[in-house]
Amino acid sequence: MQATLDHTMMRVEDLDASLDWYTTHLDYEEKGRWEADTFTNVFLGPEDVHEEGALLELTYNHDGRSYDHGDAWGHIAVRVEDVYDAYEELMDEGVEDYRDPDSCGGSYAFVRDSDGHEVEIVERDHGAKWSLDHTMLRVEDADAAIGWFARKLEYDLFRRSEHDDFALYFLKPEGAADEAMSVELTYNYDGRSYDVGDAWGHVAVRCDDLHETWDTLMARGAEDYRDPASCNDRYAFTKTPDGQEVEVVTRD
Repeated sequence: MQATLDHTMMRVEDLDASLDWYTTHLDYEEKGRWEADTFTNVFLGPEDVHEEGALLELTYNHDGRSYDHGDAWGHIAVRVEDVYDAYEELMDEGVEDYRDPDSCGGSYAFVRDSDGHEVEIVERDHGAKWSLDHTMLRVEDADAAIGWFARKLEYDLFRRSEHDDFALYFLKPEGAADEAMSVELTYNYDGRSYDVGDAWGHVAVRCDDLHETWDTLMARGAEDYRDPASCNDRYAFTKTPDGQEVEVVTRD
């Protein structure tokens, strides 16, 4: 199954402010836009995003609603060559000083965008600067979550990090390019539960044939949440065991 991660969708309350934040601070450019009667979707990414790289989708609903971030979604992460240089660059541009590299052991850092979504900065030797490296999801049962991505989407566990009170698991399709985005599953050992909220929308995986992929997911026991027919045969949605939405889309 082809299931490279295509994009991560986040909802925003002020589209102009959000676009300004990402185009100014991460040098993103608009890659696509869908204007509907009640909402606008804008797709963003670096100018030289890899062909297997993921984009960021910002969704703005025209009714002026506000959102609850919940805690089942953690953050997106973007790539840089040097985390200290990148963080200082953002501070010089007026970005909020949230979690600097020193507070994170010198290997990563965090900022927040204009809607409060967390953006991790990680050092990588591949991918365009600021390109999406991973999206972090918190899970209540690590074995079940890893099994879902492995069984339903044929993802490989390519990196893990075990700590005293939590563990991190990174997965993406077998053979995916280094530049492809991965999912990071965070499991806290204290047995806490999580609220999905509504400020985060979904991660999306791309496929060659929507209906064939959907049929495979159904045969493998994925949740029949929004089938292709209910989405005008343009896309479909299932859910992880923790309730995070996964969109299935086709790309030319």
